[in-house]
Amino acid sequence: MALTTQCITRKTKETDITVELNLNGTGQYQIDTGIGFFNHMLEGFARHGLFDLKVTVKGDLDVDCHHTIEDTGIVLGQAIAGALGDKEGIRRYGHMILPMDEALVLCALDLSGRPYFVFDADFSTPQVGGFDTEMVREFFYAVSYNAGMNLHIKQLSDSANNHHLMEAMFKSFAKALDMATQTDDRITGVLSTKGAL
Repeated sequence: MALTTQCITRKTKETDITVELNLNGTGQYQIDTGIGFFNHMLEGFARHGLFDLKVTVKGDLDVDCHHTIEDTGIVLGQAIAGALGDKEGIRRYGHMILPMDEALVLCALDLSGRPYFVFDADFSTPQVGGFDTEMVREFFYAVSYNAGMNLHIKQLSDSANNHHLMEAMFKSFAKALDMATQTDDRITGVLSTKGAL
């Protein structure tokens, strides 16, 4: 099997982050980022993707939430890349259209090894629970480029509730990633005519 458990630690003058990720998990999590709403989003990601996830972050929250959220995206992306191993036998592509009350979000991704990120959403408030809404884009950008993932996230409906919209994004990403990392017995090697991802 291609997938492995990966533990990554990254320490800078701004953040000290450890992420342990098992893509073959059962949705168990232990999250401490210092930002309650960010914890909630990562818990939803783990539970709905059925990933086992431990995240510990010590960040410069006296400055703002930027470094903590972006750097966590960097480390999570690195953990995903490492946990994918040789990518043999996995489906590679995943997608989900996920409703959260009035919010509806599409997420589609390709574990191609070639990073690309497209984000189309509008938030009506600058912050939810200590999480700057502009940081949603920065988080997923960091994940996609450090995981070597082509990632598209698109808001499909008007949403009056930014909590619902953000939560739909994290959960749809979880479900799409879960789909892409599932193995298929029909796949020999990696799913590419190039023979490598």
